Amino acid sequence: MRLKSIIIRYFCFVIGLFFLSLGIDFIVTSALGTTPISSINYVLSLNTPMTLGTATFVFNMLVMAGQFWLVRGQGTHKDYIEIILQIPFSLIFSVFIDLNLQWITHIPISGYAISLLMLASGCMCQAIGVVLELKPNVAIMSAEGFVKYFCRRYHKDFGHTKVVFDISLVTGAILLSLLFCGHIEGIREGTVIAALCTGFMVNFLARYVFTRRNMQRAIPHGMTLYK
Repeated sequence: MRLKSIIIRYFCFVIGLFFLSLGIDFIVTSALGTTPISSINYVLSLNTPMTLGTATFVFNMLVMAGQFWLVRGQGTHKDYIEIILQIPFSLIFSVFIDLNLQWITHIPISGYAISLLMLASGCMCQAIGVVLELKPNVAIMSAEGFVKYFCRRYHKDFGHTKVVFDISLVTGAILLSLLFCGHIEGIREGTVIAALCTGFMVNFLARYVFTRRNMQRAIPHGMTLYK
């Protein structure tokens, strides 16, 4: 039964990755920008032969390498396992991004109102994805892992550091965009809206929709989604 519960938790995590990728793709297709976490990846996909999924995987691997550097000399066996697990999940996430983008890009955008609707859908999908990732407590994605180990090594607050990290990514995307094509692309009002709204959506869903009781009701009797 314990093995089945573990499988259920990992399955829930993968479903979270699916919704997270769906959210990114909706926001990108809205043409109003992209999320802070995918800003550099999106600029790379626009200016290199890499797809958004491929650029995301490369970025995650670089961030993963940064985590190994941050845990040097003080990392536990659990830390290294947590970081290594990011490889297969980053690959799955990247594949989801490219597969979902293939059909989402066929949705016609016939005005600013439709773009805003796509943006809102993307924010909601992202929020669902984040909640489904966090609830099982089985793995962590590269960006959050980097912030986590940075905070642990340098004794910083996670929330404040995450904000600085996201701002750094957007700044890097702007600089890359200027370097590649001489103007800013991929960073628009949608980037700011996604950054501000997604967190509130996550809190609402975690508190009122994906509660512990509701999540337990959704899985077979006798199994648990929690450690």
